[in-house]
Amino acid sequence: MPRGIIVSDTVIVVNTAVAVLAVVVLIVRFRLNPVISLVIGAVYLGLTAGLGVTGTVDAVTGGFGDILADVGLLIAFGVLTGAMLHHAGAIERLVSALLTACGPRGMPYATAVTVSTALQSIFVDVLLVISAPLARRIAPRIGDKGLPRMATALAIGLECGIVFMVPGVGAVALAGVLGVPLGQMLILGLVVVVPTVLIATGIMSVLLRRGWWDPARDEQEPVAAGVPAGADADSPDTAAPAAGSAGGRPTGTGSPDGGGTDGGHGAGPGGGAVPAAVGTAVSGTARRELPLALLFGPLLVGLLLIAAGAVLDAAGITHPVIAFLGEPVIALLLALIGTTAVVGVAHGRGMVEAAVSDGFRESGQILILTGVGGSLATTISDAGLGEILGSFFSAGTAAPLLMVWLIAAVLHVAIGSVTISAITAAGVLAPVAPVIGLAPVLIALAAGAGALFAVHVTSNTFWLLQSLLGQSVRGTLKTCSVGVSIASVVAILVILPLSLVV
Repeated sequence: MPRGIIVSDTVIVVNTAVAVLAVVVLIVRFRLNPVISLVIGAVYLGLTAGLGVTGTVDAVTGGFGDILADVGLLIAFGVLTGAMLHHAGAIERLVSALLTACGPRGMPYATAVTVSTALQSIFVDVLLVISAPLARRIAPRIGDKGLPRMATALAIGLECGIVFMVPGVGAVALAGVLGVPLGQMLILGLVVVVPTVLIATGIMSVLLRRGWWDPARDEQEPVAAGVPAGADADSPDTAAPAAGSAGGRPTGTGSPDGGGTDGGHGAGPGGGAVPAAVGTAVSGTARRELPLALLFGPLLVGLLLIAAGAVLDAAGITHPVIAFLGEPVIALLLALIGTTAVVGVAHGRGMVEAAVSDGFRESGQILILTGVGGSLATTISDAGLGEILGSFFSAGTAAPLLMVWLIAAVLHVAIGSVTISAITAAGVLAPVAPVIGLAPVLIALAAGAGALFAVHVTSNTFWLLQSLLGQSVRGTLKTCSVGVSIASVVAILVILPLSLVV
């Protein structure tokens, strides 16, 4: 969209920086809701960059609608499918199967890969509350430094999966902001996430085994989490995990990736109350015990259809049936229908209704936040930042990818939300991609990698890992903050060579 008033390039760059900084200050200093903060930043940039009143409103509303048109149903279908699997108790069974298949030594690596790939349809806080007690029970069985190794594997797998792996909410949102085909994001995200989590988990295992972990200072009693005795199996109102830590940290406003958006309010040593609205507890005895492959089968088939469609499209092969079934909306709809049918047969209609209720509640915030992220990205694009920055870069240089990684990392340190940081950074650099011929998927991956840097006390994920796994704040800074930061650096080192072939 052409600008209504001619504004110098310097003014546009400065005002873009001011808009992004203002969003950070509003969220961190004034604890304003991130949705409102992002809209304020977009409106300020539009008015100061010469779009005029009409152009600014069109950019904000158009960007919101465009991205939700692209990814709204995908996010809803993914979250609903994850809610079904959560209520069916599929996660506990998967962990038990992994322990049997991989053995104690390989369990941290298997956990990191599985959490970052197959389980990304599940809302992150719910997934963490389910998996943390299981990880703690497994820890004594995997040998030396079992607890910190499992905590690190969980932290790395959770955070990397959000931004790299479809249908993780961050990956889907980034694909929408940058116009990346979801099949391409799925395939290249898988190429990045698997080596990233394996290498980062291996590096942390070496550090932890070489005296970096002090149980006396880095561990403490965990917060109890589980289903109270006598909880109704099919009730959507079964109790959430209890908060059992004295002086626990109140939760405030959280982001859909588990990143807190209210700064480190109330944070203190030994804090970490579990959010009361994390999700409904796992229901009781199934009507029949279905094979684990059958429970996860519909979701895996959906992802395979998306990947197949992307591969055929890249190869220039046209197949009407695969093209239709491989459309992400159709593939994830089929996955949701299949999972609903399987869970309904195994557990009954009551569980399906409870899962749907939880899924709708969880997806609302994600959808709104994704939409306003699109508003800011569209405003930045309409302001002409792409042409300005594009003149400084060429497609053959790593500078744009390193810049988007750095912007996302700085934003994450300030805000504490992986998804907000990634979307904002991608929006700043998105206009550069078509100007210099850089594949938008690389910017999406680089933004995701940067947003992983320095997960710390402003993140709900940090406090959940601290409380549920029995770590002190000092210990969680090691397993979560350092572990995920290592994954952030490893990821960008994996992504940079891809720019030579993508």
